[in-house]
Formats: sequence, structure tokens, C-alpha cells
Amino acid sequence: MTLHVDDVFASFDRDHALERLAGGNETEVYWTDDRRYVVKLKYDLGGDLSQALRWARLMRDVAEHYAACLGEWHTIPNYFIVARGSDGRIYPLTIQPFLPDAQPLDALDYQALTPEQRALVALQLSDILCRTRAFYRATGSMPDLYGRSAGSHDERERMKAIDRLPQRLWSFLVERTLLRSHNLMLLRDPEMRIVLIDYDPVRRGRLYRLVYFAARRMLLLRDFAALAWLRRSARLDRVRAAQTLAPHASVSASDPS
Repeated sequence: MTLHVDDVFASFDRDHALERLAGGNETEVYWTDDRRYVVKLKYDLGGDLSQALRWARLMRDVAEHYAACLGEWHTIPNYFIVARGSDGRIYPLTIQPFLPDAQPLDALDYQALTPEQRALVALQLSDILCRTRAFYRATGSMPDLYGRSAGSHDERERMKAIDRLPQRLWSFLVERTLLRSHNLMLLRDPEMRIVLIDYDPVRRGRLYRLVYFAARRMLLLRDFAALAWLRRSARLDRVRAAQTLAPHASVSASDPS
């Protein structure tokens, strides 16, 4: 367990210490002691009050747009506050409910799912892709359905180094399909609901955003192909199960006893 002590957590914890839960490309994620909420903090967004409020409002507006894109079934609530850290700077914080039984798709063993569960996952992901594509056509942007994890701040900085660019491009273009998403979580409930947990804006210039979202749009085609594979594997397993059961059913029907 790694505890981080900072006055920025004063609203959630009496001793201002929270346990680190995860980290992404830009964000450190902590959870509260009662395990009810996660707190997302971007250390590079610290500044004065007006800067923090501007970022918090932008993050709120983008989160609302992306929640509208995917709909209530595939999203979770987001709350935004600003707080002063131990360094005297003021930061925007994102608060989300903690999902105790959730699992990122990147850690999901698809072969351990039943054919019916795989078909349900494929159906939901297809809905997410269709909604995202329609949203891109209407707005020129889309939520980040993929994400990236980092074990620590130092690891994240190493990943951003220029010599890691080929590795990042390979991961972006080839490895990080929708089936291996860090930002989509599977809730282990009867509905097997898939939800998005990252609603961050792309904090780059207009030209970068145009190229970035256009590339994401092209990669949606790759993900539709990945979903076709998942649906096909579910159908094949159903056929094998039916073929396995058929001889037993025949023997039972002819059994004189």
C-alpha cells in the first residue's frame, strides 16, 4: 500500500493521506479510506484559483458531452472540485464513485467468459463504437475508449520520453484495441454492464486534436473487426457445446430404462 500525503486531499481525509489506486497517461488516481470514491488528480494542472476553476469547468463540460455521447448505461457520475495542495497551488479534482466489482477490459480473460457473456460484451462494445462514431461525425471529437496505465509518476515520465515514441505508436495503432481497454470497465453484475471511467479532454492545440481524433476514427474500423472475432468465437463455442450435448441426448432418448 502506497500512501500519499497532500493537503489537496483535505476534503476527503482527516490526515490528508490517500492510497494510490492507479495511474494513467496524465492522471494519478487515489481512493478514499471508506472505499466509496476515487479521486483523480493531474499534478501538471496546478495554478492559481482562476486557472483551477477554468480547468475544472472545462473538464466538467467535456465529461457531460462524453456522457451524453455514450448514454447513462455506459457512463458513471463525475464531480469536480478545486483544492489547495501542500505546495500552495490549487488543483482541479475529479471525484467518481468507486466500482468495487469492476474489471478493466485489459485484464479480462475472454476465454473464461461463457459464450452468452462474450456475445453480451460484444453487443455493448458495438453500441459504444456506433455512438462514438456518430458523436465524432457531429462534433469532431470522441471520448478516449482505450487509455494507458502507469505504475508510478516516474514510469509515466519514462513512457513520455522521445526514445519511447516508436513503442507508443505501436501501442496506439496496434496493441490497444477496444478489447484491451484500460478506460472501459466491466461491472460484474447480472447485466455485465460496460462503463467508461475516463472523461478527460485532449489538452493540445487544434491541429493536434484534428489529427488525433481522425486517427481514432480510423481505428474504430479495427475495433469493429475485433468485435466480429469475439462474436464469432462465441458462436463457435455454442456450436461445440451443442455438438457435445447431442450424443448424450440421443443416448438418453433411446435408453429403455
